[in-house]
Amino acid sequence: MNNNFKIFVDFDGTITKTDVGDAIFKKFGKEDEVEKIIKGLLNDEIAARDCWIMLCNSVDKISVDKLNKLIDSFETDPKFHDFKSFCEEQSGDRRIDFYILSDGFDYYIERIFKREELQGLKIFSNHLIITEEGKLIPHFPYYDSSCTTSANCKRNHIINNSADDDFTIYVGDGNSDKYTAQFCDFIFAKDGLLKFCERERISYFPFNDFSDVVKKLEHLISKKRLKKRHQAELKRKQTYMLE
Repeated sequence: MNNNFKIFVDFDGTITKTDVGDAIFKKFGKEDEVEKIIKGLLNDEIAARDCWIMLCNSVDKISVDKLNKLIDSFETDPKFHDFKSFCEEQSGDRRIDFYILSDGFDYYIERIFKREELQGLKIFSNHLIITEEGKLIPHFPYYDSSCTTSANCKRNHIINNSADDDFTIYVGDGNSDKYTAQFCDFIFAKDGLLKFCERERISYFPFNDFSDVVKKLEHLISKKRLKKRHQAELKRKQTYMLE
C-alpha cells in the first residue's frame, strides 16, 4: 500500500525560533496590558480572536519601518529548508503535501518567507492591515467560533485538505496547536504542545528542529503498514457529523 501524507506545520515558535506575534506586541504594545492579555489566552480565559483584537488595540501607533526592522531580526529554523526539499522530493505513488497553519499574521509571515527565499508554500493565516495612521487592524478570514484556541481555525484546514486514506501529521509547539494537533495521526511536539500531550497522554514525537522531523518522517514513510491514531479518527468523524 502506498501512503500519502498531509503535514500541517505551525509557524510562530516552530518554523521561527521565536514567537514573532507575541514579540511584536510586547515591543510595540502597552507592556502590562499585553502581558495580561497573553496570560488570559494561555489560561483559556480569552479566545484567540479576542486576544488578537485586544493586542492590536494595545498599540497606539506603529512605525512600519520599525516593525519591519524587528521582523527582519527573527531567525527561522535553518533545517526547515531541508524539510521543504524533502517533502518536494517525494513523488510517484507516494506523496507528501504540507501546509503552513498559523494563528499569526500574513504580514510578517510573508516577509520572513520572502527573505528566506521560501516560495510556493501553502499558507493559511490571519490577515493584518496597517493604516496610514499606524493602527493595526486584524482580519480573520478563516474564523470559526467553535475553534477558540485559534482565530484561524486550523482544525478546518486539516479536515478540508486531507482525505480518509491520507495520513495526517502535525508539527507545532504552542497554545494554538493543542486542540488542532489532536485531529492528526502523528504529532511532532515541543515546548507547550509537548507538555500538553504528556499531560493528556497523547502520543507524540518530540523534536528540537526540523532535522528531527525529517529523520522520523523517513522512518514513517519506509513502513509498509501504518496505523492511524484512533482518537484522531474519532475527532475527525465527530466534526464531519457536525457540519
